Amino acid sequence: MPSSRSPLACALLASVAAAWMCSTTPALGAGETAKVTPKPVLGTKPPKGAVALIPYEAGKKPSLDAWTKEWKASPEGYVTAGGGDIVTRRPFSSMRLHVEFCIPPGRDGKRAVHGGNSGIYIMDRYEVQILDSHGRKPQAGGCGGIYRRIAPRVNAALPAGQWQSYDITFHAPRFDAAGKKVRPVHITVVHNGITIHDDVEVPKPTGQASGKKEVAEAPLRLQDHGCPVQYRNVWLLPLED
Repeated sequence: MPSSRSPLACALLASVAAAWMCSTTPALGAGETAKVTPKPVLGTKPPKGAVALIPYEAGKKPSLDAWTKEWKASPEGYVTAGGGDIVTRRPFSSMRLHVEFCIPPGRDGKRAVHGGNSGIYIMDRYEVQILDSHGRKPQAGGCGGIYRRIAPRVNAALPAGQWQSYDITFHAPRFDAAGKKVRPVHITVVHNGITIHDDVEVPKPTGQASGKKEVAEAPLRLQDHGCPVQYRNVWLLPLED
């Protein structure tokens, strides 16, 4: 999502990021159009053949060797967004992707600064949005949205300050020998145990990547929107399809 960050506000939050303790207790996710009970899928071990991008081990700083640059790593086992986006060293195509994230709470019960904005750019082109959207109507620009393209079926977001999960099945575009696209992107997103997108078609790149040419494989990117969203236990399993 295009940045309209407040450096002073985000820097203040970043200065206390290490002190934040994110609860893993699930709570009711109340979208305006449906009521669901999110149950985040936390601590899932990477299956055989998976690539650990941000490995998680309680009490140990995670390695960021899979990325071209680093975010600040905590001995609590997570990394905190800051200093720009991070991009994987190697490209990927179709995949199963597991991500755990925590949006920092705002002060005095308010929402996170700039909505706790971040995003997961699969193949550096197709963004699954991260935002403090608990209790709001499902929107394409809200948490779980395929940014500015497709709103989630229900709002499965938990309140800021709690760890959440995405489990994503992504099928990359396919091209014939002449380079013509013969299959568009398809994506399924399970947010906190709730299926919010079920094999939906994404016709072209989204958000900041909307002008990029589609390709058969590309790196994964995690967005720094200037606010200290935390990530842990990020892994993907390449798929043959």
